Amino acid sequence: MAAGGRIGSATRGDGLRALLVEDSTLIAENLCATLSESAAVDIVATARSQHEACAWMDSRINGCDVAIIDIFLKEGDGLGVLRHIARYDHPPTRLVLTNYATDDMRSRCRALGADAVFDKSTEIEELIAWL
Repeated sequence: MAAGGRIGSATRGDGLRALLVEDSTLIAENLCATLSESAAVDIVATARSQHEACAWMDSRINGCDVAIIDIFLKEGDGLGVLRHIARYDHPPTRLVLTNYATDDMRSRCRALGADAVFDKSTEIEELIAWL
């Protein structure tokens, strides 16, 4: 993985372009492989913090079709990323993938513009099917 938590796409180039916002390197690497193979998703970049995700989005307004966002990050949180992306005229699809997918958190994410919320522990197949 490149410095700053961002990686280049290592996938086929024919799928949805995704920004993965995830602070765990191991989880990010596993998700990149899984989504590439199972859902034809090209991970065009990863970000480990709210600041990295927002800066990447600002510098590439149309750089991705979907943002896959964890709630708890190295710095900041996924709710801040959702708030930031909601300001765009044409935001990408926003999917939250978290270990904290309570009913309250799902409601908060949807109120901030999330298109769907998935539990990392139990709903990876549902995420793949959604994509």
